[in-house]
Amino acid sequence: MKIAVLGGGSWGTTVAHLCAQNADTLLWARRDEVVDGINEQNENPRYLPGRPLTEALRATGDLEEAASSADVVILGVASAGFPTTLEAIEPMIGASTPIVSLAKGLDRESARRMTELVEERLPGRPVGVLSGPNLAKEVLDGHAAATVLSFRDVDTARDLQPLFATDLFRVYTNPDVIGCELGGALKNVIAVAAGMAAGLGTGDNTLAAVITRGLAELTRLGIAMGGDAQTFAGLAGMGDLVATCMSPQSRNRSVGYELGQGRTLDDIIENLGQVAEGVKSAPVVAALGRTHGVELPICDEVCAVVEEGRSAEEAYRGLLRRPQQGEITRRPTD
Repeated sequence: MKIAVLGGGSWGTTVAHLCAQNADTLLWARRDEVVDGINEQNENPRYLPGRPLTEALRATGDLEEAASSADVVILGVASAGFPTTLEAIEPMIGASTPIVSLAKGLDRESARRMTELVEERLPGRPVGVLSGPNLAKEVLDGHAAATVLSFRDVDTARDLQPLFATDLFRVYTNPDVIGCELGGALKNVIAVAAGMAAGLGTGDNTLAAVITRGLAELTRLGIAMGGDAQTFAGLAGMGDLVATCMSPQSRNRSVGYELGQGRTLDDIIENLGQVAEGVKSAPVVAALGRTHGVELPICDEVCAVVEEGRSAEEAYRGLLRRPQQGEITRRPTD
């Protein structure tokens, strides 16, 4: 089986490294320095410097070379690059080639999930998502981790499960593609809020409150959009949320932290050098909340910070001014 991983960022490279231990894997990257670094030094010098990759992994700058012979295509590009990448590979891949998305974001124009974009542009292909509490550097350093591979067809997920699994990287399956994908996208917005709390110098009590109420928000919206409640309590929901909100390695948390320190968003993004999906997803998530009639106070405040220039301090004051209410909103059954 031949695997093509499209996207040479930190997570795309890490997934390619995992797959290359189980199958013939070719990574496509736009940057020559990434391609040359992997092929000549077994390292991604731009995004993962100093972390060795398996010698079995190969890279190319030729998209057609990677996609045209692949039995499985893994899309590791950022959500903003999904439409153009799908358009480019449409004539290159087979009519039944499975496609796995690694992106944890939403399309800014249509508010659709990445798998929905795939189904529209490349109809008929099995499409799923790999999502979970997976920090690239920790996975490459050999720390145990777990993830979720989600396809509506459980048999497809089970067939592809061994491609990603290693002794230290455990892969679960889940048929709830909507829930797994939304969990990955929404948690990035909450992670920006968690970072702002840290940047403002708040304590662990505040962080715990942000994570817990953030989980409530993404669960409410996820269920309203067709996700399964159990998914949001699992690896692709709570697990990913906790890791992203707590780890200094998280780009979204880092952006929030710098906002809490008083830096401007433009300066932060310029110096980051990588995509922070939560910044791009915040206005989309806020709009989805309004569309589905779901209250998302944390997401709304993050949206106000990244879209309207509200300060992190003002955002937290806004949250504290909200009326007191019950934690459990559904009525108990008789």
